[in-house]
Amino acid sequence: MSNPSTPARGRPARLDPAATVETALDLLDEAGLDALTMRRLADAMGVQAGALYRYFATKQDLLTAMAERILAEALAPEGSTDGDWDSRLPALARGMRAALLARRDGARVFAGTHSTGTHTLTFADTVIGVLRDAGFDDDAAARTLLTVTSFTVGHTLEEQAALGHHNGAPADANRLREAVADEGYPHLTATLPLLTGSDFAAHFEFGLRLLVQGLRDLRQQG
Repeated sequence: MSNPSTPARGRPARLDPAATVETALDLLDEAGLDALTMRRLADAMGVQAGALYRYFATKQDLLTAMAERILAEALAPEGSTDGDWDSRLPALARGMRAALLARRDGARVFAGTHSTGTHTLTFADTVIGVLRDAGFDDDAAARTLLTVTSFTVGHTLEEQAALGHHNGAPADANRLREAVADEGYPHLTATLPLLTGSDFAAHFEFGLRLLVQGLRDLRQQG
C-alpha cells in the first residue's frame, strides 16, 4: 500500500494536514529547525511547495501545528491525575518538558506559537483546573499557567541548545571558567561546577520546588 503523501504514478500527491505535520516533525528530528523549509517539506511529501499552502499559509502556521502535535505527549504524564495539587502541577510541567525534549529543537518550535488546538487547550485547562480545584483564585491559576509554561519552555530551550551544540555542557562553559578565573569572582568560583554542569533535570526540579513553595506561601496568605 502506498503512503498517502506519496503520489501514485500519473496522479497528484494526496495531502492532509496530519500527514504533513508528521513529515515535518520527522524532518525536524533529522535535520533541525534551521533546515526545515517549506520547500524541503514539499520535496519529502512529493509535491510542489505551493501545495502546502493549502493548509499552512505561512511557515509559522506550520510551526504552530507542529507545536500542537508535540504537546499531545504532555497531556497525561505520570502523577498528573492523582494526588494533591503540589504533586500534580510539577508532574504536568515534567510532562511538558519531556514532550519538548522528545523532538529535536522541540522548545524552539513551541516558543512563540499560540495554538488554539485541542492538545494545547487541554493542557492549559488541566493546569488551571488543578489549581482552581485546590482553592486558588482564577487570577492565581491563570498566572501560574503562564509561569509554568514560560519556565518550562525557557529551561528546555537552554537545555536543548546545550545538548545539541555543546556535548551536554552549557554554552560557553569554558569561556565562563576563564572569565571567572581571570577576574576573581569568589562566589562564582565557589559555584562554578554547578553553573557549568549539565544536570538539567536537577536544575528543572529546583525551579519547580521554588514555584510550588511560592504557591504554598501565596495560598497561606490568601
